[in-house]
Amino acid sequence: MRNEPQESEEQVVDSDRAEVVVVGAGIVGLACAYYLSTRHRDNGIVLVDPRPPMSLTSAPSGENYRNWWPHPTMTAFTDYSIDLLEIIARKSGNRIHMTRRGYVFATRQADPTALLARLDIGYGKEGANHVRIHPSGSSKTYRPAALSDWESAPNGVDVIQDRSVIRRHFPSFDPAIATILHIRRAGDISGQQLGALMLEHVRSRGGSLRAARIIAIEKASDFVLTLQGRDSVTRLRADIVVNAAGPYAQDVAAMLGEQLPMMNVFQQKIAFADGERAIDRTMPFSIDLDPQIIDWTDEEKATLREDATTHWLTQPMPGAIHCRPEGGGEGKWIKLGWAYNRTPSKPEDDLVPDPRFPDIVLRGASRLHPGLKRYYGRLPRQMSHYGGYYSMTKENWPLIGPMKTKGAYVAGALSGFGTMGACAAGVLCAAWVRDAGRPAFASQLSLTRYEDEELMQQLPDGTDTGVL
Repeated sequence: MRNEPQESEEQVVDSDRAEVVVVGAGIVGLACAYYLSTRHRDNGIVLVDPRPPMSLTSAPSGENYRNWWPHPTMTAFTDYSIDLLEIIARKSGNRIHMTRRGYVFATRQADPTALLARLDIGYGKEGANHVRIHPSGSSKTYRPAALSDWESAPNGVDVIQDRSVIRRHFPSFDPAIATILHIRRAGDISGQQLGALMLEHVRSRGGSLRAARIIAIEKASDFVLTLQGRDSVTRLRADIVVNAAGPYAQDVAAMLGEQLPMMNVFQQKIAFADGERAIDRTMPFSIDLDPQIIDWTDEEKATLREDATTHWLTQPMPGAIHCRPEGGGEGKWIKLGWAYNRTPSKPEDDLVPDPRFPDIVLRGASRLHPGLKRYYGRLPRQMSHYGGYYSMTKENWPLIGPMKTKGAYVAGALSGFGTMGACAAGVLCAAWVRDAGRPAFASQLSLTRYEDEELMQQLPDGTDTGVL
């Protein structure tokens, strides 16, 4: 979606018009088109993207979902989105492969007081009703994740402090883990299947997808978008433009003479075949909350310290490194991720992951899962190393709603929660476009929140924004 120089010699052909043009065919753009298409038919919806659907940022999605965040607005937003995901799962015969093994946050802290305070804040006024405490010697009622599917799993959070129970249900964890927070309304889905289902629905309602890059947008009585295709340049008129361009949303906004309070931060993951069976296949998505110093040998540390570009790898690192099995109980693959990067960068189509990352994330994850140390220096050839942009606001809340330009809307800044938040983003965007009823939290996720000084003072300061 970059603002590139316009052509001077190619013939510009005026094309037909659309009621709504959705810029971007990632999971958020598809969700917007999906929910808008129930009202707009017969080519009313046109998706525009130079890349194939569900590529770039959506392709490397962790495909996880959870309903706990450090603020009740985000908890309400993701709860709402999970409701919508469950409707799709039921109607499609669970084509999206929804599971619900939960999220497990693990810590070596024996006193969970601070963690419980965060839970209460995240769940709001009803926080205490969501939390079940299982102190040492009284955890017989804890129901392991392996026995729970997405339709029958409990809600709320189990806080486990009985180390014998932790050892029994999470045998691959570091024996020093003293407290587990098991977020129960959480799990994973197939983001690719969700996107495919949504695109099929849009097309069945007369919508279409155009492989082109938007190089200009003019606004008069309506919008005129100039599209650079593979072999030609065309113009497309539209009544409404939805900016769901992911990391290129700011470029689209600039074509309208606007700026968005967003930044792009590149994050990475790896996946590989766990031939050593280091990770229990029934384990839910698991996060090590504790900061750490990476497990290098003394010789490795000395070498890293000598180089100014690698010295940081010997310093304390943030928590939130995560791991989960991929492919269910019969699968072999596992995913590891660690969103430690905090430096914004300009988006690029050809992403170049850091070749050091696989070793970094493997050693970091081995602190929670010591069995992963078997792979030191010998990661399998069956490994995938990939990355994508966390397009985000400073407070890590999405932007969904009207832009300053009349008829233009934004659905973006869904950072690392695009898959889990896409359905809610699509419904909210459609409601804004139609001026229909919206949930109470909708305005807080729009640009108008920056006019609410009291709300902005409540928001996380960048150190506890729920980034995983």
